[in-house]
Amino acid sequence: MTDTERAPNPLTPEPTWAPDAPALTRFVQHRINRLRAFDGRHPAVWDLLLTALCVLIAVTDFAGGGWRTIAASTHAPTALLLCVTLTFCVPLLWRRSHPLTVLTVMAVASLVNSWTGAILQYSLLQLLVVYNLALRRPLKQLAPVFVLLAVPLTIGAIRYHQVSWDQQVVPTLWTAAMTALVALAVRTRRDYTDSLKERARQLEVERDQQAQLAAAAERARIAREMHDIIGHNLSVITGLADGGAYAAGKNPQRAVQALDAIGTTSRTALTELRRLLDVLRETPPDVDKHPRAPTLAPQPGLSDLQSLVDRVRAAGLPTRLTVTGDPGTTPAGLQLTVYRIVQEALTNTLKHAGPQATAHVRVSYDNGVTVTTTDTGTTRHPTPEGRGLTGMRERTDLYDGTLESGPLPRGGWRIHLHIPEPTGLPQEDTAP
Repeated sequence: MTDTERAPNPLTPEPTWAPDAPALTRFVQHRINRLRAFDGRHPAVWDLLLTALCVLIAVTDFAGGGWRTIAASTHAPTALLLCVTLTFCVPLLWRRSHPLTVLTVMAVASLVNSWTGAILQYSLLQLLVVYNLALRRPLKQLAPVFVLLAVPLTIGAIRYHQVSWDQQVVPTLWTAAMTALVALAVRTRRDYTDSLKERARQLEVERDQQAQLAAAAERARIAREMHDIIGHNLSVITGLADGGAYAAGKNPQRAVQALDAIGTTSRTALTELRRLLDVLRETPPDVDKHPRAPTLAPQPGLSDLQSLVDRVRAAGLPTRLTVTGDPGTTPAGLQLTVYRIVQEALTNTLKHAGPQATAHVRVSYDNGVTVTTTDTGTTRHPTPEGRGLTGMRERTDLYDGTLESGPLPRGGWRIHLHIPEPTGLPQEDTAP
């Protein structure tokens, strides 16, 4: 028979079941945490139970006749010993809120105890108060503790010569110091844990705030895009509709062309809106299942300015475009900003400049991007900024640019935009 097939030895006992140490540790820690939670919610209950237990032990000892023996040996009245004991026990109710006061009262009781020569041992209760004081009060309050402990013991040692001073006082002070150190260690760990919890709470608040700011920024971006798309295309459609209605009686062919342009502009606006709304969806549309669904495409940029000017010209506003310089590798987000600002400027001209106005768009790529849009319409009185001009300024601020808007001396309106050469990407999401 091989080793692997050897029969079990009947003289060897089977291993007994032993609890899993990590599981036992977690169980004990769970119980301790529950006790701490109960203590935090009902601190007076524990203080009352502790005080009642001490009084019960004292009364039981008194009923058993132990105090009468002590009183007979020291000639101290039994009632005085009972008062001393109650003075040690009852103040425990305030050991959390007023530990130094409680320790002072106990020191007086200990002084009476030492003066009478009675051997009533209540050092454990004093150490409990020392622990609470070190745990909850400033460190400077620990200095009187050792005086309050040492003075009664010193008086008892001098008066009755029961034990030497170093044998009576030094061990007590040493034990009190160790108790205070334990309390300080617990206090340090508790403060560290509280700081971690506070830090986690602050991080959660900051995360929620950042999410709210991101959502607000996204809503503002979508609002700008919606305003630019709908406002511009509706202005173009309005101009085409007015022109078509005017030409319907005298030149039906021009009216038909206006209607065709209205259809083209409407479809363009609808495509841009669908593209913008598709970005908000969690999943893009399935082109195979929905062939007519708009696919993701780049947002309009500098190369689309000519088609923008052509649409405005078709709406009835004579418009010129002058471009100087080389755009180079202008970021897509910057191109979209320039396009939207020119679009909004021409939209305002369509709405406010009048039927005889003309517009001129100048774009220069020298030390950044400079755009100047002027029209020869009627001079408008300055009014509070609407959504359009506010959106233009917001887009400009994303690239640390400058935007000027105001009337011309001889009539008309001028919008001047300058964006320096970008040194980094802005915070705005430039996805279509």
